[in-house]
Amino acid sequence: LFLFIFAAMLIKIYNENPNTRELAKVVSALQDGGIVIYPTDTLYAFGCDALNVRAVETICNLKGINPAKSNLSIICNALSIISEYAKVDTPTFKLMKRNLPGPFTFILPTTSSLPKIYKKKKTVGIRVPDNNIIREIVIRLGNPVLSTSIIDENDEIEYITNTELIHEKWQDFADIVIDGGIGGIEPSTVIDCSTGEHDIIRQGKGELKF
Repeated sequence: LFLFIFAAMLIKIYNENPNTRELAKVVSALQDGGIVIYPTDTLYAFGCDALNVRAVETICNLKGINPAKSNLSIICNALSIISEYAKVDTPTFKLMKRNLPGPFTFILPTTSSLPKIYKKKKTVGIRVPDNNIIREIVIRLGNPVLSTSIIDENDEIEYITNTELIHEKWQDFADIVIDGGIGGIEPSTVIDCSTGEHDIIRQGKGELKF
């Protein structure tokens, strides 16, 4: 009887110049339905192919997220593809254009392109982080990436900022942990644009330019 002990790969990728070969490993894992931990311009986050429902459910179960009651957030690489997944009116688009890429999550009504798991809530969080690593991954994957922070309320700060400790904690859950440098400790600022208003419902990192 052979026991295979699975542990996540820890991959170093530099934000200034992401390595093509390392990016390809991450994209391959995501295409296979894998879970990755990656840097953003705020916190390190769990991610998967946002259109792979089984992978999304795996992350939701881990985090105790009920998709019918909580907004799921996805990462897009640019403003130009957001309208495929969310309905954006002109004032909201202008607001996003002024502030993205940046540490903001915009809550918008969903479109029919997203799987059913997003539709119960009828809204989705949209992020375009100021981080080359995750934006390059999204470009190569060709789909958005689900985004939910690795924060656990009981964590000491090192376990959300130090990638070796992040790897130690989550190596049995994630397929890949990306070391993109020291992580942040402040979440994104969340703006609810789903009703046509622009209401800040969580002030985090970044000052929104209206």
